[in-house]
Amino acid sequence: MSKVLESKKYVGPKNIWKDFFKDKKHGGHRYSSEDFLAMEAREKLFHLDGGRTLLDFGCGAAELLTYYAPQYEQLVGVDFSESMLEEASKRIKKKKLENIDLILADHETLWENLDYSFDRITAAGVIQFLTFQEIDKFIFEASKHLNKGGKLVFFDIMDSRLYPLWKIGLFSQNVDGFKILCKTGFEFRTIISAILKNRPRDILGYSHNPNKIKKIANKNGFEMICVQSMYYEYKYHAIIFRT
Repeated sequence: MSKVLESKKYVGPKNIWKDFFKDKKHGGHRYSSEDFLAMEAREKLFHLDGGRTLLDFGCGAAELLTYYAPQYEQLVGVDFSESMLEEASKRIKKKKLENIDLILADHETLWENLDYSFDRITAAGVIQFLTFQEIDKFIFEASKHLNKGGKLVFFDIMDSRLYPLWKIGLFSQNVDGFKILCKTGFEFRTIISAILKNRPRDILGYSHNPNKIKKIANKNGFEMICVQSMYYEYKYHAIIFRT
């Protein structure tokens, strides 16, 4: 039976996204249907490529984690949102999965809860909420809990080269020059307003250039392969491993 383990030193996330996720109960998937979640999970399982144990950081309501479960002996889901983990626990119980544990922690407090390592450490749609410095520290700490031959896989990172184009509608099926111009103006005003009010420019998080993520991975002794996401035009996957 799954259980939620809470860090004794946990005091909540200290980043700007805390309030945004406070009462969330579902992840940021394009569609919430089980058919779509199953397809998305199959894509991610292909890139995870095996292993027996898995840590899913930012597991949210366990939409993907429960699809990973049949392929692994033991899994741990981690999130800093209590409401998300409550939904995750319900979902795990409903699917009668007994090989998943849940931990309430953020990217800083997670590692003090772990006294064992994993074949795969993954995060989907989460890295966009971390700065480059936080990503660097995450990879460094994750490397201590990664088994020999293991992989660290960041899914669905917003690409700084493609995300702005997606936001103004360049990837829409019915591209309209006037609409693109209007959206460009709106985004420009949004950025200026965010700067003046000292708030995040985009509630979806930061967009990260894959070359920068690769440099961080290399700095920590890893190689990295960048793969385009199948279901999100402006996102990519970072598959990080040691040769």
